[in-house]
Amino acid sequence: MSFVQTLRTETAADHDAVDARFGALRLDRTADYLRFLIAHGRALPAVEAALANHDDLPVWRPRADALAADLAALGRPLPAALPFVLDNEGARWGALYVIEGSRLGGQLLARGLPPDAPSAYLGAVHQRGEWRALLDALERQAAARDDRWRAAALHGARQTFALYRGALGD
Repeated sequence: MSFVQTLRTETAADHDAVDARFGALRLDRTADYLRFLIAHGRALPAVEAALANHDDLPVWRPRADALAADLAALGRPLPAALPFVLDNEGARWGALYVIEGSRLGGQLLARGLPPDAPSAYLGAVHQRGEWRALLDALERQAAARDDRWRAAALHGARQTFALYRGALGD
């Protein structure tokens, strides 16, 4: 089994828990969409800050500004980011896998928004080949590293899913 497949399998329950929490929101209703954006505003900038300025990662495109623009269009500021620390390279790769995977999910969610809803964040899709390139790079990194690195990547992914789950609150 490839490392990406292992990562997907081992974090499936974490991913499902996040999907269940956010899936209860109806993004065609302004209040729910705002709640969704605020929760992402608590999580995504924290992850992006933890990934910033690390040349051990492939090139990636932040989305916090797009998220802030959508919130501003709805009359809300970007909320304070939750505390989040990634303490090693493997964990950073795991976190990057999660936030770039959420970009894929965002593309699907954007289809359910009303036409007049601000959608810069969910509309910030992968460029052609970008997701595949990330998965290939992750696979190469995992193959070149030891079990501790792979465990750290798995931990970083789980940590990121937990951050999103907690960002929605009760």
